Amino acid sequence: MVEKRVDDRPDAPRNMLTEAQHILQDRLIQLGLKRSSQRDTILRVFLKVRDHLSIEELHTLIKKQDAAIGYTTVYRTLKLFVQCGLAAEVEFHDGVARYEHCLNRRSHHHMICTVCGDSVEFFSREIDEIERSIGKRFHYVTTRHSFQIYGTCEACQRKLKNTATKAQ
Repeated sequence: MVEKRVDDRPDAPRNMLTEAQHILQDRLIQLGLKRSSQRDTILRVFLKVRDHLSIEELHTLIKKQDAAIGYTTVYRTLKLFVQCGLAAEVEFHDGVARYEHCLNRRSHHHMICTVCGDSVEFFSREIDEIERSIGKRFHYVTTRHSFQIYGTCEACQRKLKNTATKAQ
């Protein structure tokens, strides 16, 4: 079986949560905003999830922790996470924005099935080298990039083949 996530771990380490809270706090101070228990809950739940979550999916998880946290609060807080580098927005084939945490994560890439929407994360030194090379050429210090490959996963290929065989 292919590993689907490059850094699967059952839970976010405690020191990662503390580091994320400091990063978020610095951003809140810059914006003149205050730390809140709701933002802390959203951060804690978000860091525990090892998948790409839409705002709706994260909101559903958050409501299990604190039913008073609304959709708009989750939306705005995720945008803060992106601004301060705690999260990255990724878009797959369906046009729905999803978020993954990127604190202390190596740069990785995505392979997305256009039939079922499943995704696999992978590393590529070659793509990372291209990022650095292009950055150097245009006098940029690169910090990250986004790279997705679209195709049909093995399971969907089998289903499509079986469907075609039965139709004959």
